[in-house]
Amino acid sequence: MAGSDEVNHNESKAAKVCEYEFNLDRRPILKRLNSRVVPLNTWILISNFKLAYNLLRRPDGTFDRELAEFLERKAPANSFPVDGVFSFDIVDKSIGLLNRVYRPAPENETQWGTIELEKPLSTTEIVPVIIFFHGGSFTHSSANSAIYDSFCRRLVANCKAVVVSVNYRRSPEHRYPCAYDDGWAALNWVKSRQWLQSGKDSKVHVYLAGDSSGGNITHHVAVRAAESGVEVLGNILLHPMFGGQERTESEKRLDGKYFVTVQDRDWYWRAFLPEGEDRDHPACNPFGPRGKTLEGLNFPKSLVVVAGFDLVQDWQLAYFEGLKKAGQDVKLLFLNQATIGFYFLPNNDHFYCLMEEIRNFVHSNC
Repeated sequence: MAGSDEVNHNESKAAKVCEYEFNLDRRPILKRLNSRVVPLNTWILISNFKLAYNLLRRPDGTFDRELAEFLERKAPANSFPVDGVFSFDIVDKSIGLLNRVYRPAPENETQWGTIELEKPLSTTEIVPVIIFFHGGSFTHSSANSAIYDSFCRRLVANCKAVVVSVNYRRSPEHRYPCAYDDGWAALNWVKSRQWLQSGKDSKVHVYLAGDSSGGNITHHVAVRAAESGVEVLGNILLHPMFGGQERTESEKRLDGKYFVTVQDRDWYWRAFLPEGEDRDHPACNPFGPRGKTLEGLNFPKSLVVVAGFDLVQDWQLAYFEGLKKAGQDVKLLFLNQATIGFYFLPNNDHFYCLMEEIRNFVHSNC
């Protein structure tokens, strides 16, 4: 099976109902939780990633890409459906950017194994197309990483959407703004595909999404789209990677406690930002001293998902507040006892809550 052996685990069950309470800051908190904060198999999975990441980063700011490619588990695309989802790789020949496309399997089994690139997704119903930017702190993972292949399949199956996963260039070999440029190119490529159109208006109904560095890319591509008049219907940011020069309370409190250290984060920013720049660069701190307001801009609605054990949560909450201050439409999902990567395996209530939120978010315009 492409992706993970965990794909089927509990996924035939209906999504669990999310129950919320609100604290004094009016942040929604998931109330019903598993007894274990981090399920054991999730802990092992992310701990293994962290061990590998520590081997790959060098003190001089370089990165062992050859070893990274050797260690990372890849998943091939599959034209025959797996758990109701098929995928295929396609390259934007104008710039050589690879995208992996995930679609629900046709009901007619005789069509399985056939890649249709002529007809629209539907001429009656709206089918959301989610452009997904994988995480990995701008440095790790790819569109064919097994863990992200599985996650994209779950997005399709749970959210009734098409997903286009972008194989953007990574740092430190390709610094800012390469990842943003690739994200912008992917958006324009998707918008121009007739076979991704749907609905009676015959257009591509695009949403941007990403986790960690992918959430950061989502924001910056969405800003460029808004400034250029390119329609994006919504942004989904899963514990997005933002930061700044200041050390926040959450960075001090959670440093090294749940998989990530402040020192780790600093390395990745040095590897991504232009040489000599600090963390108040707008790429890292979009609403910081050198950032720009989005007030008056036709910016897409946003869903910002924050994990309560992510050490950069204060920067994510500042981002949420920055959007609110600019008068933008934004919803915050604060999962009080979630860690980074909680969505990689469907073994916790947070996963099902997230899938329900995304499904409602991308279908609210239908």
